[in-house]
Amino acid sequence: MNGADLLCETLLANGIDTCFANPGTSEMHFVAALDRQPRMRCVLGLFEGVVTGAADGYARMAEKPAATLLHLGPGLANGLANLHNARRAHSPIINVVGDHATYHLQYDAPLTSDIDSLARPMSRWVGRAESADAVGDRTAEAIAAARTGAGSIATLILHADAAWTQTLAPVPAVVVPPASAAPEPARIRAAADALRNGKQTVILVTGRALRAAQTDVLDRIAQKTGARIIAQQANGRMQRGAGRVALDRVPYVIDQALAAFAETEQLLLIGAKAPVGFFAYPGKPSSMLPEGCRVIEMAGADDDLPATIAALAQEVGMTPAARVADRAAPNMPSGALTPDAVAIALAHLMPEGAVVCDESVTSGRDFFRSTHGAAPHDFLQLTGGAIGAGIPMATGAAVACPDRKVIGLQADGSGMYTVQGLWTQARERLDVVTIVFANRLYKILQGELRNVGAGAPGENARRMLDLDDPALDWVRIANGMGVEAARADTAESFFDLLRTALSRKGPFLIEAVL
Repeated sequence: MNGADLLCETLLANGIDTCFANPGTSEMHFVAALDRQPRMRCVLGLFEGVVTGAADGYARMAEKPAATLLHLGPGLANGLANLHNARRAHSPIINVVGDHATYHLQYDAPLTSDIDSLARPMSRWVGRAESADAVGDRTAEAIAAARTGAGSIATLILHADAAWTQTLAPVPAVVVPPASAAPEPARIRAAADALRNGKQTVILVTGRALRAAQTDVLDRIAQKTGARIIAQQANGRMQRGAGRVALDRVPYVIDQALAAFAETEQLLLIGAKAPVGFFAYPGKPSSMLPEGCRVIEMAGADDDLPATIAALAQEVGMTPAARVADRAAPNMPSGALTPDAVAIALAHLMPEGAVVCDESVTSGRDFFRSTHGAAPHDFLQLTGGAIGAGIPMATGAAVACPDRKVIGLQADGSGMYTVQGLWTQARERLDVVTIVFANRLYKILQGELRNVGAGAPGENARRMLDLDDPALDWVRIANGMGVEAARADTAESFFDLLRTALSRKGPFLIEAVL
């Protein structure tokens, strides 16, 4: 057994059986070791942003880490944007980044770089396997770090000679991750006292607090105490739809967010952060909370959120039943296709157990309004604001959940960042329906130009914000990646096309012309 074999055996011993990869020469011995492991599923991405984004989507749904295989520092750098999103989602990921043989580093070959410094901003743990004998222990450390708390990114730098050298080192014992912190009685009592004092109170939640069982308890607490519950603006995963509590999120638009908290006197945080503007805007505040609002942190992101919610319920009591959404959908409109019509069609047609991966940016901002009564589903969204997450996220979610329909809500501009993910969906025969909101511009940036007070776009600004010269042809792009596709520009044609796409297996793309 060589070091690469030991790495594979350690991953598999800990249930890590999926590797999203884009390897190069330094990683060839690890590739060969993967070839000797039929239990390991290897998924090729044609760009490292696809690899890391797919690992993020996989982790959110599988609730365990995937490995990524990346080629030296530049390969890692290509994947950093989606690692940023994964870090914000608390997705557990183990990056395996190849590096030159230890004795070759002194020669400063063209691909030599400071991998540690590239990895550190996105990683809870960064370590190097500099010898074959050390590979097992370093891998175990990476696994422990990735599984700490709500989930983290760990980056293992594997030197080529550590991978190819023979070793007699044993596979380490299975990693037992540290338990999440139990709720602190003092924090629970402080929150309970606040809920009893009669002030206008909002409970802001994220993470595992957004699973159906927890939102059920939270709503019963809210009914008992008069508090209001809301999810933070960006969340790694929400369980929603008919039969579940209909939670809204903090609005993205700053004026709407300020209005949502205008009367709030107390804010209780369960895994979430106090709401702030996505950006700074001239003449507008950074905090969304009114002056004097008291903020009480009941639990941090890495704490045991279900246990925190159960302890709070025990302290303050709760009503017998939660208020859940009934199965319902608004009437389907007709005529020109709009974002609302797309959401309403999904409310009618989305199958039970679907996984919705949202990077629709501006076009899908009101998706919740029409889909509270849709069939029960999981909702995954862009968490860190680094666009290019949607297609890879859907890819990884489909690998994790092969028996569930995955629906991607994809803005056209950000979709072009990682469009290569469509090829991976075709190659792996993944059951993904991608809906591209084809407004043929970076609409969010046009809005931001106004919001920051920079005025109306002139010719130079317009050419940096529009995508209409030439217009992107998503049907042909998808076909070129091996994905069947069709176009719709009316509500009626979209409804029919979506119904057909959802009724069949395999990847399909709908270009929704708005």
